Order: sequence, then structure tokens, then C-alpha cells
Amino acid sequence: MNPLIVLAIVLSYFGILILISVFTSKNVNSEGFFLGNRKSRWYIVAFGMLGSSISGVTFISVPGWVQTTDMTYMQMVFGYFLGYLFIAHVLLPVYYKLQLTSIYTYLEKRFDTITYKTGASFFLLSRTIGSAFRLFIVANVLQVTIFNELGIPFYLTVCLSILLIWVYTFRGGIKTIIWTDTLQTFFLFATLIATIVIISSELKFNFSETVNAITESKYFRIFEFYDWKSSQHFVKQFISGALVTIVMTGLDQDMMQKNLSCKSLKDAKKNVISYGFAFIPANLLFLSLGVLLMIFATSHNIDTNLIKGDNLYPIIASRYLGTGILILFLIGLMASAYSSADSALTALTTSFTVDIIGIKNKTENQIKKIRTIVHISFSILMATIIIIFNIINEKSVIDAIFTIAGYTYGPLLGIYAYGLFTKRTTNGKAVPFISILSPVICFFTYKFLLNSFDYKMGYELLLLNGIITFIGLWIFGNKNQ
Repeated sequence: MNPLIVLAIVLSYFGILILISVFTSKNVNSEGFFLGNRKSRWYIVAFGMLGSSISGVTFISVPGWVQTTDMTYMQMVFGYFLGYLFIAHVLLPVYYKLQLTSIYTYLEKRFDTITYKTGASFFLLSRTIGSAFRLFIVANVLQVTIFNELGIPFYLTVCLSILLIWVYTFRGGIKTIIWTDTLQTFFLFATLIATIVIISSELKFNFSETVNAITESKYFRIFEFYDWKSSQHFVKQFISGALVTIVMTGLDQDMMQKNLSCKSLKDAKKNVISYGFAFIPANLLFLSLGVLLMIFATSHNIDTNLIKGDNLYPIIASRYLGTGILILFLIGLMASAYSSADSALTALTTSFTVDIIGIKNKTENQIKKIRTIVHISFSILMATIIIIFNIINEKSVIDAIFTIAGYTYGPLLGIYAYGLFTKRTTNGKAVPFISILSPVICFFTYKFLLNSFDYKMGYELLLLNGIITFIGLWIFGNKNQ
């Protein structure tokens, strides 16, 4: 495929997003940037969040997971829905009652400034590294499959991507993100469905034959009830799914900022429950695509030992299914990657501006100047981290960095649980030390269990992390004052 055509598609894609930004960012003040003036329609937010919750890594990885874990990921997806119910009925009422711009302001109102700054800082660390990591994976795929042929170096690919994201988000913020995410969600699922249709056509399957091929495949295994050591055991997956959703959505400014832009608590609840439920058929489609990719590989004598996991979808799409599917793959990958990255950049700007710098007693012009500088700074920081990942170019090191970032959500879980389910106060000076010590203890616990009992902890580390933080806060805290 002509690389210039690919470049034209990429630029056209961003051109549409920038055009949406022009129409949605007119006369946007700080409340519009941070919360869309609290006038967002819940069903628009819900549809857009469905796409932004599916990052580029998910778009690439979930179909590939079928190769090693069959369709057991669905157990975790069912747990996600339980987590969304908790968010709708426990967390959202608190956030709306306090009329929060940043959800971490709750920690200041409930505890003290040190606890508040600690919680916000852990979010900023986790989301910055996590978002940069996800965008790095996608940028690397685009670089290998497309931009190398154009002679464009990796650092330029990254800088151009971040620049284009900044261009369509810096003026309108969340007010723009809601509409660009809606469009990108449409592109994402249009690509997913079209890919399934094209592969079915290549296999000469009609609709009923496609369904039968998936359900009768050896990969159509959803539940694992017997092997407790397996990370795919139902109890582990289901509980982990609920906890991951509570922490990485309910306690994450990136995801909750859009919920807080809805007109009312009632609308926000509708939003969370509807897109939480929609996650089930959405992920079922991704996994079904994975099954079809494996069937396609077998029928065409493709050695799946050479194209494992994350490589399965990109390689088959780019080498075996023709130009049309490659274009669709490119559009779907960009939609999933950039709908996640743009909202993360806006959330980081919001949290740092509101939580770290503070906007109390500042004029609208002062706030606008601050958020503009912060927005630019985080764009540069994210591009720098991605380029550093590429320079390191050592998967074990990068995975370790990403894992450490994942550990930092545990203290947030513990702090919020302590605030929501007890009436005790915290010892502010001890909170940062407890929040740092807890992930360290979890790391050594993971190593001990792996080396001593050959037991590999998965997302249950998140629960352990939260429990250790909770206990630490209880020990050093005080009774209700």
C-alpha cells in the first residue's frame, strides 16, 4: 500500500477531529474545559466513554489473548459491570453532592491537604506513565507497519501524534473530548464489525456459520472454575474485574471527569450503567474476532507460533487481508489509541491545575493561562516518556515500569475505602509514607509467593495493596473528630 495514501488517511482523520474542536470550543471557559459546563447529554457521554475505555492496547491485545487464554477474559468483563454498579450507586452520589471538579478534592474535604495532594499525585504518576505506555505500544505498531516505509523516524511519529492531540484538545477540553470520543467510538466499532465481516467472507462463512464456527471452536472457553493456581480462575477474574473498574474508573480523574460533565446525578448513573453493560457485548466481539483470526490462520497455514499475542491482529490485517482491511485496521487503531490518549491528557491537565496548583481565588484569565501551560507541559512530558521507552527498547524494563505504575492505584483504593467506610481521620504526615510502603510490600509479597510456591499473583495484588494501605491509615489515624 502506498505510504502517502496512509499518511493522507492519518492527516484526514486528525483533520476531522480538529474540525470538531473548532465547533465545540467556541467561548469555552474553565468550567467548560474541565466539566463541559455540566451540560453533557448522558447517552452521548456513554457512547464516547465506551470507545475511550478501549485503549489501543486493548484493540490490539484482546483478540490475541484468545490464543493463550481462550475467551476467559469475559469473566473479568462480567466483574467490570459489578464495579460500574458500585461507581453509580456509591461514588457518583458523593462526587455530585460535593460538586467536584477534580474527584481528589473529596480527599481534602474528608481528610486534609496532605492526603488530598498524595491521592492526586498518585493519580498523576499512574496515568502519565500508563497513558504514555499505551500510546507507545500503538505508536510502535504504526511505526513498524506504516511510517518506516515513509522514512519518518519514531520520535517524529510520536511528536506529531501528541501535537495533533494537543491541537484539538487545548481549547475545548472535556467539551471537545466528549464529541471527538463519540466519533472515534463509531470508527472503532465500525472497524471491528467490518473486520469480522471481511474475515467471515474470506472463510466463506455466512452469519450462522460464523456464529457456529466461533462457538464450536476450541477457543470458546469462557469459564475456569477448577484450577485455583490459574490466573484465569473465575473468582480471581470476576473480583479483579470489579476492583479494576472501581479503581481505574471510579477513582480515576480521566474517566470520571466525563461522568461529572452530565447534567445531573441521575443522568450520570444512566451513563455509567449503560456503557458498563455495553462493555459485555463489545468485548465479546473483540474475543470473537480473536477466534476468527485463529481459524483464518489455521485455514491459511499461517504459523501462529511466529505471530503471537499482540502481533496476531496487526500482522494478519496488514499481510493477509488486503488493502481495505489494512485501512480499517489503521483507522480502528487510531480511534482506540487517541480517544484514550486525548481524554488522559485533558484529565492530567485538570488534576494538576486544580489539585496541585489550585484555582481558588484566581480569575478566569489566570486559570486559562495556568491550564494552557500545564496542558503543553504534559504533552511534552508524555512525548518524552514514550521516546525514552523506545530508547530503552527492553521489554522487561518497560513492563516493570508499567507494573510499578499499576501498583500505585492500590493506595488510592485504600485511601478512598478508608474515607467512605470509616468515620476516622488520617494522620496526614503518615499518608505519603504509607502510600509508598504499601506497593513496596506488595512487590516483595509477589516475589515471595512466586519463588516459594510458584504462585503468580494477578490483579489480586490491587486488593492486597488497598488492604495494606487501609490498615496503615487505621493504625496511624485517629477517631472521628
